[in-house]
Parts: sequence; C-alpha cells; structure tokens
Amino acid sequence: MTEYTFSDKELRLLSTNRAIKVMMQQGEKINPSRVLRYIKYEKFLENLQVELIKMQKWAIEENQRLCILFEGRDAAGKGGAIRRITHHLNPRGYNVVALPKPTDQERGQWYFQRYINKLPNPGEIVLFDRSWYNRAVVEPVNDFCTPEEYDRFLSEVNHFETMITNDKIILIKLYFSITKEEQKRRFDDIKSDPLKRWKMSPVDEKAQDLWDVYTDYKERMFAHTHSEENPWIIIKGNRKTAARVKAIEHILARVPYRDKVELSQEG
Repeated sequence: MTEYTFSDKELRLLSTNRAIKVMMQQGEKINPSRVLRYIKYEKFLENLQVELIKMQKWAIEENQRLCILFEGRDAAGKGGAIRRITHHLNPRGYNVVALPKPTDQERGQWYFQRYINKLPNPGEIVLFDRSWYNRAVVEPVNDFCTPEEYDRFLSEVNHFETMITNDKIILIKLYFSITKEEQKRRFDDIKSDPLKRWKMSPVDEKAQDLWDVYTDYKERMFAHTHSEENPWIIIKGNRKTAARVKAIEHILARVPYRDKVELSQEG
C-alpha cells in the first residue's frame, strides 16, 4: 500500500467537497497526490482568472485594444486555453475569432483583409484561434497557397504587425508546442470518443505524416517573425494544465493593467 505524507494545509485541501468529488470520479484507483495537484491547479487558475477580470475591466475603462494569437500544432490545446481565459470574462468585452476557410471573394482580396475586419475595437479583447499565421505553416504544408503567396506573406507580415502595434493595439503571440507522441495520443483519444470526433479534420488526419514538414515551416516562421517588438511566446503543451497557466501568466505579464497582483502557484 502506498503511503502519502501531506501537510495540514494539503489535508485541508483534500477534505474539500471539490477534492472529494474528484476522488470519487477516479473510482477504485484513487491517487491523492494527483488529486492534490489538480485541486492546487484549479485554485491557482481561479486566482489567475480574477486577474484576467481586472485586466478586462482596465481595457474597457481605458478603451484599450488587446489582440491575442493562439497558434500551434493540431490538438496542442489552443481551444482549451482560450476557454479557461474567457470563462469568467464579460462576454460583451471579448470576441473569439476562429475563421473558416476563405470564401471565393476573400481569396481575391488582400490576404490580411479578412483579419483586419476582426481586430479589436476600443475596450475589446480579441482572441484568434489560429490567425493570419495559417499562411506561414498550415497553408504551405497542405498546398493551400502558392509559393509566391507564401513568400509575399513573409515579406509583409512584420510590417502588418508593426502597423497594428503602432496604432496602440497590444499584440500577444502564443505558440503551443507538443511532441509528436502526445499529438498522436490526443488524436487517438478524439477518434475513440463520439463526442469529440467532430474535432478531427482532413488536415488533422495528415498531421502525423507531415510532422517534419510542419516543423520546417514552423522554424521558418519563428526565424522570420520573432522580434523584440512582437515576440513569439512558446508554451510547452504536453501537460494541458501547465500550458493553460503559462499562457495566462504571459498574457497578464504583457498587459499593464491596474492593481496587478503577482501570483505564486505555491502561494
């Protein structure tokens, strides 16, 4: 039998209704240490979400504009992170943008035009679940754009982002990174769950076979578009809970909202 040693504070956490509910969900294979980690994560996440509410309140009162990009491998956890970030926010003050493939009309427009129309208004936070960086990785890997269109994108994107930030929009670029093995595990989980199968697209189906090609284009993207003014923040996503926390911490660190509290996960 495994022996566990917990502090008085940890025992109080394990005695809460939330912890007991989590243990009951584990059935016969109860792991108190794992339950404790999860309860600590949820408690810390709630504290971070309080800070996000303060950040949004500041943005609304000061007519600030926040634009947050979520990029990364398929099944890397972008959607889950967005849901935790927006969970307690005022829905009138944020917008999640997940654009479908371009229409025939949009394909005839300047590439950035459909994204310009979705940039934040004063007092608004916009979260892009994939963004104009589709053209840096997903499109060339899957032959959805020509080499000329790809080269033009790389020559224009830094100027485009400079225009955004020169207009006082706060731009934050997050990239969620996972291993090939973890992506396969998540794909297998999605395929085996009838409630999740809708998440698998034809692009996802090819992601494992094209892993090295994605890696090549990802590295090119970082080389061309990572700068001191608009850097990429790489979030290690193999552990979803840790990735969500890191994403929120980076966002809070970048935004100069009032009454900011520096949080410690062990505090």
